[in-house]
Amino acid sequence: MTPDELSKARNSDLRASLSALLRAAQSAREIAIQTRTAIVIMRNGRIVRVAADELAQQLNRGAS
Repeated sequence: MTPDELSKARNSDLRASLSALLRAAQSAREIAIQTRTAIVIMRNGRIVRVAADELAQQLNRGAS
């Protein structure tokens, strides 16, 4: 489903699911940085391991 389709869903849990997933992803990034562990994500259709250092750099770039 697209974000637009989700926003129009009848089920309130389904409408809230995208926000919940985004919060969970952000939380996973923060925990990975704190524990100095990598996360595994899908980027451009490929499975990619992202190191904690790279996550911290991305977070710092986004805060500027």
